Amino acid sequence: MTAIILPVAAATAGIALDLNKMVQIRAALQESADSAVLSAANALARDEAMTDQEVLEFARKFMKAQFANVVPSAGSDESDEAAEEDPLAGAVGNVERELGESGKSVEVTLSPSYTMPTNGMTALLGWKEVTLSVTATAQSTPESGAAVSMYVVLDRSGSMSFVTNTVDTSVDSCVNYTSSNWAYKDVKPGKSGYIKPTKPCYVKKIQALKTASAVMMNELVKADPEGDLIRVGAVSYNDSTQSPSGMAWGVTTATNYITALPSVPTGGTNASGGMKLAYEALTKNNKTEENAHSAEGNSSFSRYIVLMTDGEMTGNSASWNPSIDEDVLEQCTAAKKEGIQIFTVAFMAPQRGKDLLLACATSNDHYKAPTDMAGLVAAFGEIGKAAAAASTRLTN
Repeated sequence: MTAIILPVAAATAGIALDLNKMVQIRAALQESADSAVLSAANALARDEAMTDQEVLEFARKFMKAQFANVVPSAGSDESDEAAEEDPLAGAVGNVERELGESGKSVEVTLSPSYTMPTNGMTALLGWKEVTLSVTATAQSTPESGAAVSMYVVLDRSGSMSFVTNTVDTSVDSCVNYTSSNWAYKDVKPGKSGYIKPTKPCYVKKIQALKTASAVMMNELVKADPEGDLIRVGAVSYNDSTQSPSGMAWGVTTATNYITALPSVPTGGTNASGGMKLAYEALTKNNKTEENAHSAEGNSSFSRYIVLMTDGEMTGNSASWNPSIDEDVLEQCTAAKKEGIQIFTVAFMAPQRGKDLLLACATSNDHYKAPTDMAGLVAAFGEIGKAAAAASTRLTN
């Protein structure tokens, strides 16, 4: 009787141990698969250029890393009976893409399996391994475009007349202003110090700014072709604050304002007035933006300020004025405290200008410091995409 009962008792105990282990491993497999498809669906929503194979490989690698936290052998690269080369590599998956009115919806499905070796006692009954399988599906569905109110605060001081290192192929020659010859800008022909046109002609900073701003506005238009989601205002400054464009639906009003900035701007640098104006337009105490969006059926909206400079705050003098930095930071702090996101662009700026704009930005990711026209265009394009990004609903 002992000879008969002992193996049965041992096998029963082995099964109990393996059942407990199976429940734990299957739960870990399901959780890792769920996380993987959610991450893959989100990645695909952000980058539609990903192929189906790239999406599934992304999901598999993510799942393997997550699962290995619970079952270390699943993340091992060693070849043995317990882990093989990659026990999850064969996870079957599928990617579906569907174009709807609000954008492209995507669905990612993954069906991984894991073969668990049983212990020696369970093996007495002939079960040397058990295959556990799960299925996980995640959908990424674009909501309607994100409603936005944005105020653009742009530097049009004298240094914005200086050249970049980009050649202007649209003209044969021109006056290339730099810090070394700027003092002679008003000298008439025939007089000592007159600046003669030279070849090649280089793109001025103000020209580069206008081009970059147009790229940002184009990103906003892509997200709001009907002009009922995004409102934009603009203001320029040198040592004083110019009259603003005012907030308006779409980008036309702000674009026209920026396009009309002088081709040879002058003056010192003081962004405090422009920042104060932008903050007052977007603050929650001013119900104008809230009422405007509400009238269009936008229950909520995001608020942004884009601050750009190419210099340090000098006011109407030739030297840095730290009190102006303090005034600008005061406006930035107040805006950030209210949840207004601030993007800053220090374009070919000196260190003090960079330091100020880095401190003013919502985060390091909101701070850009391009050193040439191409970098400026890229920076404004990134800001436009970030502000106009459609919100995404992820569901398992």
